[in-house]
Amino acid sequence: MIPFEGHIGDFGMDTISLAGPLEAKLSAIRDAGFTQVMLAARDLAGHQDGWRGAVAAVKASGLRVTGFQVLRDFEGLSGHLHDYKVDIAKSMLEMCQALDCRLMLACSSTSVHATGDRDALVRDLRKLAMLAIPMNIKVAYEALSWGRTVNEFPQAWDLIAQADMPNLGLGFDSFHLFATKTPLEDLELLDPGKIFLVQLADFMWNEIKSVEERITTARHFRVFPGEGVHSQALAELTVKLHQLGYRGDYSFEVFNDDYQQMPLETVAQRARQSALWLGESVLRRSVPLPNQMRLKQTPRR
Repeated sequence: MIPFEGHIGDFGMDTISLAGPLEAKLSAIRDAGFTQVMLAARDLAGHQDGWRGAVAAVKASGLRVTGFQVLRDFEGLSGHLHDYKVDIAKSMLEMCQALDCRLMLACSSTSVHATGDRDALVRDLRKLAMLAIPMNIKVAYEALSWGRTVNEFPQAWDLIAQADMPNLGLGFDSFHLFATKTPLEDLELLDPGKIFLVQLADFMWNEIKSVEERITTARHFRVFPGEGVHSQALAELTVKLHQLGYRGDYSFEVFNDDYQQMPLETVAQRARQSALWLGESVLRRSVPLPNQMRLKQTPRR
């Protein structure tokens, strides 16, 4: 038995799962019992009162910001394209800092204009980390499963290790692990202290037959952990991460068009059910599916 005292406080929702204005999303997440939220830059940039108004709304909600996402296509560019992306990174870091958030997510480049040269990729990731240091922000680098050069987490880990920056670590997304069928044993390559964020999601089919289908599934058809066909794999993944020593946050990275058409409270309760399944059953080595368990109210920290 693995000693564990986890509960819903170890898990958070992403605003992307919910429809409506930011304040309504934050309220639904908080009312479902969550204490943290993953925010996207567009949550701030698209706010009716401007991005500073969005920051004020987040702080008023009392929710801790798990992380801020997502910087895309940063590494491997040159010349004016590199300069452009540096400006974008600085703007996102400014918003991240204003939220009192200590983690920004960057995902591996899909740009056809980016080089695959390893030294260049390492150099750019090191530069991004250095931009974040004065703001006391960590950068979690995630391998997109359709990334041009980096598309599995061991590749991302190799670059992170070579960059050797204290505030540069791994952003881990279960969807991409399952999509690429990367062996779970590869997790043993990782230093758990350099896993900065774990994002969890399930989906409804076993096979993804093309890159196009992978992108479509990732952006429109994810479901909460325990709702899809990969429940056992998600349980094994979560237990494995705990065995390795990971004690950071788990965030539900669930893009789903159907959820966007449902009441916020209904979607948030589905997320809560997943959090209780993972925290109260999976990490205690008993793994019934969420709809087969008696939900329990767990104490707040």
